[in-house]
Amino acid sequence: MSALVRPADGRMIGGVCAALARRFGTSATTMRVIFVLSCLLPGPQFLLYIALWVLLPKEGAKAKTAW
Repeated sequence: MSALVRPADGRMIGGVCAALARRFGTSATTMRVIFVLSCLLPGPQFLLYIALWVLLPKEGAKAKTAW
């Protein structure tokens, strides 16, 4: 398994599905279909997507220090 980072290539909106697909070894299309199907169920899927978009670092980005 690779690190959980948003890739620079293969992104559609925020790169969250592409990052999860890379992490779990599936295709990005499969992960996007799973996400869309999960939106048919009740729950905070969009909030989780936005939270991951904000929290996951971009691929190749330097780690920010607090000081």
